[in-house]
Amino acid sequence: MIILGDIGNTKTKICLVNNNLRIIKKFLISSKIQKINKLDNYLKKINFSKIDKILFCSVVPSTFKIVKKYLQKKTNKRCFELKELNLKSILKIDVNYKQVGSDRLANAISISNKHKNFIILDFGTATTFDVMIGNNYKGGIISPGIELSLKTLSDQASLIPKINLKKISKVIGRNTKSAVRSGFFWGYAGLIDNIVDLIKQETKKSFDVIITGGFSQLFKDSIKTRAKLDIDITINGLIRASKLIK
Repeated sequence: MIILGDIGNTKTKICLVNNNLRIIKKFLISSKIQKINKLDNYLKKINFSKIDKILFCSVVPSTFKIVKKYLQKKTNKRCFELKELNLKSILKIDVNYKQVGSDRLANAISISNKHKNFIILDFGTATTFDVMIGNNYKGGIISPGIELSLKTLSDQASLIPKINLKKISKVIGRNTKSAVRSGFFWGYAGLIDNIVDLIKQETKKSFDVIITGGFSQLFKDSIKTRAKLDIDITINGLIRASKLIK
């Protein structure tokens, strides 16, 4: 059995994977330190004595440190962070290795295919685009996250209420809420299509587009770009990378 995890700025996803490399349990926990310090409350159903490997990707070193200490104590196994592994055998990275989030590398590993090109669009705390040409990770784009941008707007503008983003059919808002929803929904839809088009123009290549993360369901059928939804792309990348642990 394998424990795999993705520690993001907002949420931490921990998965239990069986010997057939299939996800059998998922745990979603806030990445806030006060929640991570109570992992026993969330991971009661894991039989730690059966764990053979542990692998995480993380963009929050302080949180990973806590998780690593907890799991190593529970399992007596080393808890690896993705970048500690020799990824060169499964992925060529054409950018500064130190400056790429390990979650984005896990996404790239998941769909790495020397015969295809991919753009991975991930709605997280930031909205990221990652470009894969064959097995080569070429870099990407980081734009403001939708949820964080919505919160910042309502926090900084006293007359803007907190809203939940949802699909909206009309562009012109008739009140503050619908105007904000329109701006974010159609604004991000346009941002996505425009960035994908610019990537194609710059590389002069065609791409399959994979969409994942918090708002992926909302935008999948609302953009002009054809995209395939894959909510477990990061964990699937960790599953492939876990084979490097001997």
